[in-house]
This record gives sequence, structure tokens and C-alpha cells, in this order.
Amino acid sequence: MADIEVMGLVKRYGDLTAVDNVSFSVEHGEIFGLLGPNGAGKTTTLEMMEGLRVPDAGAARILGTDVAGNPRAVKERIGVQLQLTAVPDFTTVREAIQLFGSLYEHSRPAGDLLREFDLEEKASTYTDKLSGGQMQRLSIALALVNDPEVVFLDEPTTGLDPQARLNLWVVIEGLRERGKTVVLTTHYMEEAERLCRRVAIIDHGRIVALDTPPRLIAEHAPGTTVELDAVPGLDVAVLEALPGVDHVTADERVSIATRTPEVVLHALLDPRAPWADVASADGEGRHGVRDLIVRQGTLEDVFISLTGGSLRS
Repeated sequence: MADIEVMGLVKRYGDLTAVDNVSFSVEHGEIFGLLGPNGAGKTTTLEMMEGLRVPDAGAARILGTDVAGNPRAVKERIGVQLQLTAVPDFTTVREAIQLFGSLYEHSRPAGDLLREFDLEEKASTYTDKLSGGQMQRLSIALALVNDPEVVFLDEPTTGLDPQARLNLWVVIEGLRERGKTVVLTTHYMEEAERLCRRVAIIDHGRIVALDTPPRLIAEHAPGTTVELDAVPGLDVAVLEALPGVDHVTADERVSIATRTPEVVLHALLDPRAPWADVASADGEGRHGVRDLIVRQGTLEDVFISLTGGSLRS
């Protein structure tokens, strides 16, 4: 049996259907990602799985227990890190862990969590004095205070600098290594591609794709992009006529979409091509193809392909 089973969840707010017949399962020890634009229904789906919202239809089972039927039993066995973690004013890091631990029948010692999340030096520091990365580590520590079997992380690295984000990735990977089942939402496609064994992409309340990142890329973004500087002689019409070229866009940089990059590269680097010898400012000839980058499809390409590129509030 899967640790998490979501079956036809629906949540409506008046005429708006925020979550529309969402179904999926999460296996034991899996990191599963929920991706989608703002307002797509990710957080609402999580909240129904966590027992924070009652679904209008459908059901969710966590570790074999129906969430709506016995939310208290479920909450004893799960850990939840929300987008914002509220801690009482003038509370130290150690006190916050002890406070959250007191809410459960069984909890982990504060000292263990302080060591695990590299917060020992901050144990006596008020939580409002922590950096963004330290506060996020604390919020995950609070989610793990009851030693849960299933952990929900809602955008755990939003707003962090790259170093703090990498640090939290290691923490999340450590949860998997300890046998925890993790569900996370994120807007960082690189994060999902690194951490998640499978991801579900939600748009307008419905799952539009669900698979491993490599399979999603193979299906929805299988091509390669060859990028290079725009130089004299690189005419778009001529490039589009090259063998292996699917599409060309040109601005300050030229982007060539292709499924056969080796064919395109051979044509681009052909010394007989009209752009092969471009005069530089000093009068010396040089090859016109420069700053060339070959980029494989990514999960971000999949995301844009399935949900569109327009901005959503």
C-alpha cells in the first residue's frame, strides 16, 4: 500500500473550482513534487491531505487512515512545514522546538533536532533574529518534532539565497535517506528535478502531467537548444533551412531548436558557411560562430510547455 493515496479530491469556493478531481499516490520513501503556477491548486491540495481543509468530494488516505474521517490520528503521524511558520514573540529556537513538541503525545528531544539542523549555536537566539536560511531550517525541524512518517513541505526554499537553498536540499535528501515520505511544492524546477523521484504538474486545479522528471522531459521537451551570439551572416531564414533545424528565434542571441543537435552543429561549424569568416574590428578574420551553448530540455521547459508562459498573480 502506498503511504499516500489521493482519490478524486475536489475543492470549490463559490463558482471557482480550486481543485478538480485530483488523484495520485506516493510510495514509501519517495520525494514527490507538486508543481504548478500561482493559484493552480497546489497548496489547497496539500491542505486537504493534511486535514487542514475538508474536501467537497473525494478522499485522501495517509498511511492507510482516511484524513477527513480521523484527522487527529493522521496529524500525529505527519509533519507539516507551511509557507509561513508563526512562532510566539520572544521565543528562542530551543523554546520553539519544545513548544511544538509539547503538542504531540510523542516528540523528539530538542537537542537532537538542534544538532540535526545545525542550530545548536542559535539555541538561545530569539527566532525573529534568525536569517532566512536558519528560519527555514527551524521550520522543517518543527515539522519533524513528532518524528513523522510523512512530511509535507510547502515551498521550503522560497526566498533563500543559493547557498541556503543548497543546504536545505541536503536536509531534504536526508529525510529520504531516513525512510521518510516527502511531498513538496516548489516553484524552482531545478529543485524538483534534483529532489523528486516523480512530479505532478497541476494547472487550473487539475493534474496535467505526472511522471519522473526524465520521462516528462522526454515526452514534453525532447529537443535540444543550440544558442550562439548573433553575428553578421547569421540570417534567420538561412539558419531555418539548415538540416536538422526545427525552429529559430533571434534577438541578441540566436536560439535554434533541434532534435538532432549533432547535425545542426556540423552545419554551423562548416568552414564553407557564409558566417564562417567574419572580419573583426582589427581586420583579422575569425569564425562567426561564438559563445555557443548546447542545452538539453529541462523540467522548466516541460512546465512552460504544459502551463504556458504568461504571468499569473
